[in-house]
Amino acid sequence: MASTASSAAAEGTAVTGEGLRKVYGSGTATVHALDGVDVSFAAGRFHAIMGPSGSGKSTLMHCLAGLDTVTAGTVRIGDTDLTGLGDRQLTLLRREHVGFVFQKFNLLPALNAEQNITLPITIAGNRVDPTWFDQVVTAVGLRDRLGHRPTELSGGQQQRVAIARALITRPRVVFADEPTGNLDSRSGAEVLRLLGEAVTQLRQTVIMVTHDPRAAAHADRVLFLADGRIVRALDRPEPDAVLGVMAGLDPAGR
Repeated sequence: MASTASSAAAEGTAVTGEGLRKVYGSGTATVHALDGVDVSFAAGRFHAIMGPSGSGKSTLMHCLAGLDTVTAGTVRIGDTDLTGLGDRQLTLLRREHVGFVFQKFNLLPALNAEQNITLPITIAGNRVDPTWFDQVVTAVGLRDRLGHRPTELSGGQQQRVAIARALITRPRVVFADEPTGNLDSRSGAEVLRLLGEAVTQLRQTVIMVTHDPRAAAHADRVLFLADGRIVRALDRPEPDAVLGVMAGLDPAGR
């Protein structure tokens, strides 16, 4: 079952950034983490952001997700301009329209898998849609693990719980920050498959920051940053093509 929000997110643009600048420090210590970035992410697609260490990729994701503010420019999720929102409005927007998957699973150890998945809805004081819950749980393959606490789950299973938690609110966009960073290659591949299926089967939009060319190759489109600017994009990338671009951006291999 696809919700109205999910259906709307499957068409048009999910997230846009215009003239994004992020400056840290002042004087000789000034750092331009983002230096005039214009970016648009189509809804219902799997996007990846890559770049050398210090290129601004994590800063870009944090600003797009409303976790950090820009020094200048405009960020929109759907039709909502994040730039003018207060802290409470940003909190509500993130709770209702944004899902997060991080390198660290960020699960509450006292809660079982089902309770961790439904936590965002519980915090908001809303009721869980049982049909959507069943669809998400089935998609991530957790049916027989719902009563287990995080310590009783493998790393890959914990990240599945985190993905289900990100999807349970039917967000406009899911931001994934190095989601395979703490996983072995097999578990990492499974997580990437699940993120891809969230796009193809659940009609979600995923924006992933990664340093791994093999992970980026699962995306529909990869954006490359260097020195706070977007310098290249690849559609339907192959791992070797991603490696080639990264080698050109950072010959030192950082």
